Amino acid sequence: MTFFERPPQVKTLVELLRYRASLQPEEWAYTFLVDGEQEKIQWTYGDLDRRADAIATHLQTLTTPGERVLLLYPPGLDYIAAFFGCLYAGMIAVPAYPPRPNRSLERLEAIVANSQAMVVLTIDSILETLNRRIADIPALEKLIWRTTDALPVQSLQKRPDLTSDHLAFLQYTSGSTAIPKGVKISHGNLLHNLQALHQSFEINQQSKGVFWLPLYHDMGLIGGVLQPLYSGRPAILMPPLMFIQKPVRWLAAISQEQATISGGPNFAYELCIKKVTEEQRAALDLSHWTLAFNGAEAINPRTLEAFAETFASCGFRKEAFFPCYGMAEATLFISGGLKAQPPVLKTIQTEALTQNTVVEAQSLDSSVQTLVSCGHSLPDQTLKIVNPETQKCCHASEVGEIWVSGPSIAQGYWQQPVQTQATFAAHLDGEGPFLRTGDLGFLVDGEIFFAGRLKDVIVLNGKNYYPKDIEATLDHSMPELQLSGAAVFSVSVAGTEQLTAMIEVDRKMISRCRQPAESEMIFTTFRKAVWSSHELTISRFYLLKPGGLPRTSSGKIQRYLCRERVMEGGVDAIATQDATLN
Repeated sequence: MTFFERPPQVKTLVELLRYRASLQPEEWAYTFLVDGEQEKIQWTYGDLDRRADAIATHLQTLTTPGERVLLLYPPGLDYIAAFFGCLYAGMIAVPAYPPRPNRSLERLEAIVANSQAMVVLTIDSILETLNRRIADIPALEKLIWRTTDALPVQSLQKRPDLTSDHLAFLQYTSGSTAIPKGVKISHGNLLHNLQALHQSFEINQQSKGVFWLPLYHDMGLIGGVLQPLYSGRPAILMPPLMFIQKPVRWLAAISQEQATISGGPNFAYELCIKKVTEEQRAALDLSHWTLAFNGAEAINPRTLEAFAETFASCGFRKEAFFPCYGMAEATLFISGGLKAQPPVLKTIQTEALTQNTVVEAQSLDSSVQTLVSCGHSLPDQTLKIVNPETQKCCHASEVGEIWVSGPSIAQGYWQQPVQTQATFAAHLDGEGPFLRTGDLGFLVDGEIFFAGRLKDVIVLNGKNYYPKDIEATLDHSMPELQLSGAAVFSVSVAGTEQLTAMIEVDRKMISRCRQPAESEMIFTTFRKAVWSSHELTISRFYLLKPGGLPRTSSGKIQRYLCRERVMEGGVDAIATQDATLN
């Protein structure tokens, strides 16, 4: 077997890992950079197989196959072992992230209540920090809490009989537009999606990945952990915080390891543009990086251009960019570009887009915008653009909701039949069922262009506006502020929808923003930029410290929570301006 071939007769992830452990027992599977730089922990495929066996053996003494097991781990290889330990025992893994100190446990309580998990796996240090807090919450206190730091290595004696239809784990959605829901991902869903990634990434014997993405998030788990396992290629991992604190660590790891595959959401590339110094760039060699995926949030063409230009001296080529589109409800990957080809761009008239119409921009058009293609749909799935109101197929020049059908589409939401029916059981002229993604987009020559989230669309004066476009205008109107995020949404004031913007500024700019004359100038600049590009007036502004915007675990801004904070008067702002009061 060559590495480029699919593992033969593998129907579950359990068979996949055992296959790798038998074929490549002494080869490194995962390297975890504890500090994002030098301190490392390495496991072979054989190591992971043995540790999964030990955890599965222990789990079988606590509960029965099919039960849900909550995983509360910091970033690291222990999490991967616990995930496979659940699968080896025939149980359903429920990845979650440990609550931060002084943060609410509401999300954790909601996941426990929905999943009906009975057992929690974690490590000693996490349990020590949570002990006092869970003692006051009956729903958490009654769970069986177990740590896996020092379980004895032992072979699993009783192996459950699993098929591709059995559930592997529940992926709780990030909650960018609603309360998180548990997506039911089967072994078959995963293997189909991993094969699609394997082919689209054109994996070969030189392939090697570097990933900082959270392991409890679908892109981090499937793209950064399971896909390398599927292809039998090594993966280098680091904690997300190590990247956020010092973005050059990500690029340095790619450089040192001569990695070929890596990526993340658009904001990761923006962070590198803003934070990596000229001196740091001089030490980087990114010439081996041939696939830089960009997904999980809207892709900004300016970001691609700026990153390629900034790191060209390091050997990075714009052809390495791999824009892609996906979501937890489709396991992960729905569409992607072509490797070694530059991203496909489409410049269209902004005014036409407000009417859900796609009109190619002309040289004399005053208001235009450029969108990045998310590539082509997977070859063995069906993707349609559908009018969300009439539920009829859109014409080629219309924006509509993206509907998808295929083997990667998940089994629905755990214990939520009504929402499962509404989201996973759509039909189109007798064809289906389709997943209704809740995303808006359009097709041009088979290329998928993402326009925005259906629930986030702002309707003003009978026109549709996409927050990401206005946010991009804000981000580029005052580059000296080094914005780390912006959220634009509408709030009803006396029965009228008013545009509101919450904007994070760089920490070094906080003192400047607190000066009334400076903040007034900043708000005026923002307002003029938005009017010039979109002919819209933003009524309320809030300038925030870094981290002030509510985000999902993958970094997506939660606009619905921003709106709630404004309506409840709970915004902690450096400076504000409310034109609705004038």
